Amino acid sequence: MSVLMDDNHTRSSTYRTTRAADGSTVVTLCGELDLLVVPALSAALDALTAVSRPDLVLDLRPVSFIDCSGLGVLCRAHRRIRSRHGRLRLVTSDRAFRRLLRCTRLSGVFEVYPGLAEALADRALVAEAATSPL
Repeated sequence: MSVLMDDNHTRSSTYRTTRAADGSTVVTLCGELDLLVVPALSAALDALTAVSRPDLVLDLRPVSFIDCSGLGVLCRAHRRIRSRHGRLRLVTSDRAFRRLLRCTRLSGVFEVYPGLAEALADRALVAEAATSPL
């Protein structure tokens, strides 16, 4: 687990990266996604999205706060993944975050799932559809 802290060490945000059985990379983000943690988080996500066809799931359920810089790092990850023909899924059931996506007109940009199981199951369905004959 990695820890991102501000200079005063009064707040922190953590993230954990795991590999799902289906090959997806799951990053669980915790705490606050704000201006203080975005530089380190952005660097970590850049490393994860540097490959061809990245398949990234960001589990945002433990996130307690996100500001515009946090939203910006999600948009950056989305752009990097799309440019490499990959896929990004967000996991959250938080109504405030979903409202934020609607207000910023990003609700149609991100694939959002209420739970990790649903996000990973959808990958399996997409892969199956891609290999099924018409």
